[in-house]
Amino acid sequence: MRKLRIGVIYGGRSSEHEVSLASAASVIANLDRRRYDPVPIRVDRDGRWTISDRPPTVVVAAEVIGRARQEAGRTSRSGREAYLVPHPGEETLLTVERAAGEAGTRENAYVAGLALDVIFPVLHGPYGEDGTVQGLLELGSVPYIGAGVLASAVAMDKAMMKVAFASRGLPMVSHVVVLRNEWESSPEAVSAMIADRLGFPVFVKPANLGSSVGISKVKTREDLGSAITVAADYDRKIVVEAAVPAAREIECAVLGNDRPEASVPGEIVPSREFYDYEAKYIEESEALIPAPLDEATAADVRRLAVEAFLAVDAAGFARVDFLLSRETGRLYVNEINTIPGFTTISMFPKLWEATGLSYPAVLDRLVALALERHAGKQSLRTSYP
Repeated sequence: MRKLRIGVIYGGRSSEHEVSLASAASVIANLDRRRYDPVPIRVDRDGRWTISDRPPTVVVAAEVIGRARQEAGRTSRSGREAYLVPHPGEETLLTVERAAGEAGTRENAYVAGLALDVIFPVLHGPYGEDGTVQGLLELGSVPYIGAGVLASAVAMDKAMMKVAFASRGLPMVSHVVVLRNEWESSPEAVSAMIADRLGFPVFVKPANLGSSVGISKVKTREDLGSAITVAADYDRKIVVEAAVPAAREIECAVLGNDRPEASVPGEIVPSREFYDYEAKYIEESEALIPAPLDEATAADVRRLAVEAFLAVDAAGFARVDFLLSRETGRLYVNEINTIPGFTTISMFPKLWEATGLSYPAVLDRLVALALERHAGKQSLRTSYP
C-alpha cells in the first residue's frame, strides 16, 4: 500500500506559535511511518513558509516553549521555501531552493512541485485556527484535517461562538462583548455596564485567541481597566464573562464529521487560581481522567460536547471546555477549540486514550475523516447545467 504524504503545518504568526511547535512535535513523532510520510512545513513568525530541515522534536512541552521563547524575534531561514498552490492540481506545494549565481549574476532559484495527500494544520490561534489557512487549502482543493472555513472562524471568535451556542440552546455563563474602541472612548461607561450586568468577579478575554493568552480574572471594578488593556493588546474585541463560583474545569474531546462521537470527560485541577497559559504549559496542573463525575453529569458533558461541535459545524476533531459549579451542580459550555493542543501533556489525546483510542490511532482516524470529508465535497456540483 502506498504511503500517504502528510504535510504538517506548524508555527504560525500568532502568539500561540510556541504551543504549535510542541503540538507538531508530537504529531510528527506519532505518525505511523509504515503508513505515512510526514512533511514538516514551518510557518515563521513573519509568515514565511519553509520545508523545515529541523522539525521540532518531542520533549516536555515546557522545554519546547522555553526554547521558542528564547528565539522570539528571530526568524528561521533553514529549509526550502514553500508556497501553497491556490488551485487544484497534483502539485500541492511549490518548493524553491536558492543558490548563489556566478560573480556579478543573480542567484539561481530551483523550483519543484511537491504533492501532498493530506495536510494537518497544527496551528493555534489567528492565521491558522481561524479559517484563513483553511480557505487557502480550499482553494488548492487539498484534503485537510479539522474544521472548515466557517467553523474555524466562528469557533475562534468567542463572541460569535456564543451566538452559535445560543442558537442551539446550550447553557452558557452571562457575558458581554466590548470593542477596544468603546473602551478607549468611554471606559467609565463600559465599567459601569459590566458591573451592572455581570458583577464581580469576571474573566476578561481577547475574543480571538486560545491557550489562555491575554486572559485575566478580575475581582474588583478597580482592576478592570488593566485587564481590558491586556486583552486589547491582542484583539479589538474583548469578551467579559461572569465567573462561576467554585468552578471545576471539565473537558471533553470530540471526533467525527456529521456523526461525531465524544470521549470520556476529564477534569483539570489548575496549579494556579485558574487554568492560564503558565498552568497549561509551564507548570504541572493535574489532569483527572476520567473526571470524577456522577454518571448523569458525565453523560450531559458528552451530549453537550457533541451539540457544541454541531453548533459551529465543526469537522474532524475538537475539544469542548466546560465549567461545572460546585455550589449548584450546573454545567456551562465555555468554548470549543477546533485545533486543540496536541502536545505530550495535552488533554485531547489523553482523553481519547482513556476512551480506548491511542495517539497514533487518533491520527489514523483524523486522516480518514479528512479524506472522507474531501471526497464528499468533490461529489458536489460546481456548475449549473
